[in-house]
Amino acid sequence: MLYNSYIGGVALFGKRLRYLREKKNMSQKDLAKELDIPNQNISNYEREFRHPDFETLKRLADYFNVSIDYLLGHEVKDIDSMTEDEIDEEIKEIMKEVDVWYKDEPEDKREKLEMLRKIIKTFTEDD
Repeated sequence: MLYNSYIGGVALFGKRLRYLREKKNMSQKDLAKELDIPNQNISNYEREFRHPDFETLKRLADYFNVSIDYLLGHEVKDIDSMTEDEIDEEIKEIMKEVDVWYKDEPEDKREKLEMLRKIIKTFTEDD
């Protein structure tokens, strides 16, 4: 693998690609056609079975108007600039991966997302 899209054991590239594709109401086949690549590639990328080459990665970022860093999970949006859907999606993905619920979990989505990010940061920081 030429790059690593795992943060704290969470595969982000495939999840972000799927999120962006679904946000545009596109099928995998539609996206593959737009990029002139086999539709099986999109499926493999989203399931983290394969990763795109650098040229395809750049084309994906350009198509969705996001940075390559965002696709790879190296860029995290400021919570206050996120839409409600983006907050819901990130909370859902993090909670699915960590599979942990807390007794005093905040009700406010922004507070919950901030708490989850702090937890992940704690586990991914070098000592």
